[in-house]
Amino acid sequence: MFESKYSKLLTVLLIIGIIVIIGVLIYLAMTMINNNNLMEETGNAAEQFQNKVSKPEENVEENNSVVTNSVAPDLEVQNVVVDGNTSSQGNETYYKGELVVGTIEIPAINLKSVVLNEINERTIEIAVGIYDGPGLNQVGNTTIAGHNYRDGRFFSNNKQLKEDDKIYITDSTGKKVTYYIYKTYITSPEDSSHLERDTQGKREITLVTCTDDAKSRLIILAKER
Repeated sequence: MFESKYSKLLTVLLIIGIIVIIGVLIYLAMTMINNNNLMEETGNAAEQFQNKVSKPEENVEENNSVVTNSVAPDLEVQNVVVDGNTSSQGNETYYKGELVVGTIEIPAINLKSVVLNEINERTIEIAVGIYDGPGLNQVGNTTIAGHNYRDGRFFSNNKQLKEDDKIYITDSTGKKVTYYIYKTYITSPEDSSHLERDTQGKREITLVTCTDDAKSRLIILAKER
């Protein structure tokens, strides 16, 4: 009798264990799918933004209309009306409700994403953004921050980058500049020396993200040649 009850208990525990393992595998698979979808969305949004700044919209309605592209449904082009007139300079692009100021491409880690005009608790979850500096492709140093999710999203693979790897930045005017990495290092979260520095009249960018243990910061410096 005792052996029969013990056998049934083991069977129940085995079934529970199998269910838990299946649940964990399903969760991991869904997480991977969601992560891939997010990176595909940001990549599509970046591509659409590049098309938009290189070939401005020809058939945009006036009076604050919003045009949505089917390729990247979260990317919107909005014409800002100034004094009753549609301003071409006020033509802004939004991704998931956040202002897009350009794109970043890093072939070495297969990254392509929109760059948002600021970084905060919301924007860091959907893309990378400007943390400090004069702006994309402007003379001086512009710092772009992104989250390290340790799963391939955004700046998760920045630790793989090395000297002379290329970074392409496209700004809102359609200008595309190639930057070459010349230094990578790890520092403390309190260190801000990478933000303000003399670029000697050159364009530079700095990529900032957390290390895998989230205790330090990985800094990547790149400049035009």
